[in-house]
Amino acid sequence: MRPLLCGALVLAATLFVADASTAQDRPASPRGEASTQIDGNWIVVDYGRPILRGRKNIFGSASDYGTAINSGAPVWRAGANQSTRLNTATDLTFGDQTLAAGEYSVFVDLKADAWTLIFSNHPAKKNYRDEGDALWGAFGYTSDQDALRVPMEMAEASHSADQFTILFVDVTTDGGSLAMWWEDTLATAAFTVGE
Repeated sequence: MRPLLCGALVLAATLFVADASTAQDRPASPRGEASTQIDGNWIVVDYGRPILRGRKNIFGSASDYGTAINSGAPVWRAGANQSTRLNTATDLTFGDQTLAAGEYSVFVDLKADAWTLIFSNHPAKKNYRDEGDALWGAFGYTSDQDALRVPMEMAEASHSADQFTILFVDVTTDGGSLAMWWEDTLATAAFTVGE
């Protein structure tokens, strides 16, 4: 009985050390996915999820709004690292504009109290060292590749989100809203599906 208990303790210690080392290997901004399925059609967003790590007023204020988070790019990559990508199996209509089914890079033009959601035909690099015309984040973004731009509704969240989060909210059989939440800022863009 005693060797069995000793073996179990060694196994538990090994698993704890392996788990702790795996946690240390996590990227500073791990990838995340927001997805929903409407009428059998998947809508999926793949994005990097930066963490506040004690920072306050992450988006800035006044004329500096968005400057730090854009890191020198003309627009925000709506996350971290690799460009955020949306893949939709069905057409999405935002207001009176329709985004055809397909795959797009997602960016946000950040202005205080006035975000503009951008779906772009710019391809995305898997790694920043990759060759070619694809983008890493929003560096090299140009508006001539925009497929659709839509204003987002801004709100102050009642809680602060430590990690940037994209999610689908208020989803029905006809559509929903794409939401972005970080710190106390919540921005949404309503859409309908099909037709």
